[in-house]
Amino acid sequence: MSRVAVVTGSNKGIGLEIVRGLCKQFDGIVYLTARNEKLGQEAVQKLKSEGLNASFHQLDITNEQSIQALKQHLQDKHGGLDVLVNNAGFAYKGADTTPFGTQAVDSVGINFFGTMALSKALLPMVRPHGRVVNVSSQVSQMAIKKCSAELQARFRDRSMQEEELVTLLNKFIETAKAGKHKENGFADSAYGMSKIGVTVLTFIQAREMEKDSREDILVNCLCPGWCKTDMAGDKAPRTAAEGADTAIFLAFIKPKESQGQFFYNRKPIEF
Repeated sequence: MSRVAVVTGSNKGIGLEIVRGLCKQFDGIVYLTARNEKLGQEAVQKLKSEGLNASFHQLDITNEQSIQALKQHLQDKHGGLDVLVNNAGFAYKGADTTPFGTQAVDSVGINFFGTMALSKALLPMVRPHGRVVNVSSQVSQMAIKKCSAELQARFRDRSMQEEELVTLLNKFIETAKAGKHKENGFADSAYGMSKIGVTVLTFIQAREMEKDSREDILVNCLCPGWCKTDMAGDKAPRTAAEGADTAIFLAFIKPKESQGQFFYNRKPIEF
């Protein structure tokens, strides 16, 4: 049976570079996914013109029907998967005038709740020796330092349960809508709070995998750095390919090499 890799949000930017790298190194089928089927198919054709073969499947991580369609496809066609890269994400530009409450709903909704929903669907299908890679950001580290001491301690507590994390991020959204997030101890960054969610979710998933009967499934997250992408703009010092490097590295780490760590430039860093 063929090995299978899935990269979410991968028709452009860092996601496309992760797919490109996996197509060159991964011995199996690599799925490029995108919300927009036309853009996804165009990205697959672009890779094909380079001699790289990726498969396409539509995926919107905020749509449960779309998630279930991918899950069913993987189950029916492949019986599982071996590498999952949760790359799909969203960020408002710094100068955006959208009300902060709306930014909180959208950022946390896509980056955290979308990633969590997809993970709930696909993690049970990951085969032994699988690798799960969550694309977070060092903005989560900046944001956690701006949280209250009490919240910093909660988010850094490696025994935190998923239910508490969900409760805290829902509270952030509620208080952001009311303009009271700072007085409730949260950071003034919707993107930063959403990526705290992704980072802490990684720690929770890794802990669960340690108790799982499937052997050697490793879950880690990373910051790709500030890269030239549609999301981050042209002033960024890194290329999207440089941002993709650590994600590709984590897709191939050896057994027991790392579990539940936050990586930057292929090295674990403190959260």
